[in-house]
Amino acid sequence: MNIQEVIVFAVYLLFMVGIGVFFFIKQKAGGEKTLFLGNRQMGPWVAALSAGASDMSAWVLMGLPAGIYAVGMGQIWIPVGLAIGYTLSWFIVAPRLRRFSIVANDSITIPQYLTNRFLSKSKALQVICAVVFLTAYTVYAASSVVACGELFNTVIGIDKTVAMIIAAVIIIGYTFLGGFSAVCWTDFFQGMLIFGAMLIAPIFAAASLQGGTTEVITDAAYWNPVTNWKDIVSGLAWGLGYFGMPHIIVRFMSIGSAKHMKKSAIIGIVWTLVVLICAALIGIVGRMYLGFDENMGQLVFIKMVRSIFPALISGVLLSAILAASMSTADSQLLAASSAFASDVYKPVFRKNKASDKEMMWAGRIVILIVAVVALVIALAPGTKTIMSLVENAWGLFGAAFGPAIILSLFWKRFNFSGALAGILTGAVVDIAWLVFLNDGLGLLKLENPLGIYEILPGFVLGMIAAVVVSLMTKKPSEEVEELFDTAVNYKG
Repeated sequence: MNIQEVIVFAVYLLFMVGIGVFFFIKQKAGGEKTLFLGNRQMGPWVAALSAGASDMSAWVLMGLPAGIYAVGMGQIWIPVGLAIGYTLSWFIVAPRLRRFSIVANDSITIPQYLTNRFLSKSKALQVICAVVFLTAYTVYAASSVVACGELFNTVIGIDKTVAMIIAAVIIIGYTFLGGFSAVCWTDFFQGMLIFGAMLIAPIFAAASLQGGTTEVITDAAYWNPVTNWKDIVSGLAWGLGYFGMPHIIVRFMSIGSAKHMKKSAIIGIVWTLVVLICAALIGIVGRMYLGFDENMGQLVFIKMVRSIFPALISGVLLSAILAASMSTADSQLLAASSAFASDVYKPVFRKNKASDKEMMWAGRIVILIVAVVALVIALAPGTKTIMSLVENAWGLFGAAFGPAIILSLFWKRFNFSGALAGILTGAVVDIAWLVFLNDGLGLLKLENPLGIYEILPGFVLGMIAAVVVSLMTKKPSEEVEELFDTAVNYKG
């Protein structure tokens, strides 16, 4: 344990809590729109960096570099797929989703938007979405808690269990208090920290390489990105997740005005591309700088930074792992909370009679419950790696919501039944593929016949189901078609 690193961590964590307290005082009289969407007042820089930081959890500093460190360039297709998907989501989904969510009765959550888009009075879609949200987000948030435990255990030497509890309490604290505004502003600062750390670490490590004291990677297989078609297809399929990732695309809905959209897109895309490139470089340079150690696991970035920089600087750079973990976990907690409070509690249990104050506290209670469940998953002895947890949650979201979001924005004939069929089919196929075929779970011990990431079959079959059911059922009413036309032409 190094006291300077501990001090840096403490100052950083207190700063995050301070932001939550600030927005708790500032927005004390707000309602659910304040808690879950920040009153649509996010500027381009905050929206862009918040979207990026909430996306890039600790796997980008620990999971992805570890894979490239151990296996080589065959893992590069994951960041390539993510870069393509993220870029397309900003240019294709973001502008329309912002307009459509405003026209669709000023929707503040994805389930609300999908229901209001079809002017439906049925709550089936909102309830199903909320169940998927709560399931996937608890798993996703658990990965962030695990990362915090790894960091504190490695750097400070405290027990992983204690470390995970501390991290969970702090994340709950500022999310519980400050809501969406606090989450976005903490993500903004954390996004800058992640960017700086990932840019600095591989550059200084590469500059420190000295001939005989470092490993020369002579294995041609390590440098070969074209291993087999399955790895390429699965890696590229990661990009599909961006079209249905609620805690990311809700940032598109929060942007203050249409004129800010292009600026936000440029900032967000550049940030993400640099971070993904640097994640790959950390794995490659880390292999050369540290040499190969089969027990290195997810600690490449941590060990590299601590061996190069003095404690004060390494403390700042290692705080990027905290930033990556917390910026994703807080967004997931808020999205899960909004899904239950706004889409189940208010319309189903309270019949839309809940006051603004009641909705604020209902949301906060759900934040607490989801965080506790995520902590229990993280502490469980059989919990998988950070990358595996992220992979499972990412696949479920992309397969379930991606097709419905895209079709709702671009296909006038798309209807409520098609949306329901697409979400259910995507979710069921994704889960079934993971449970019965994926080697990571494989409950029936069957071999995956294709060896591909479950998001791809889930997304494709979800899209097919959404289109087929829409065509087989009654076309949207004139009012729904008019809403579509109004949203397409909306200029606000």
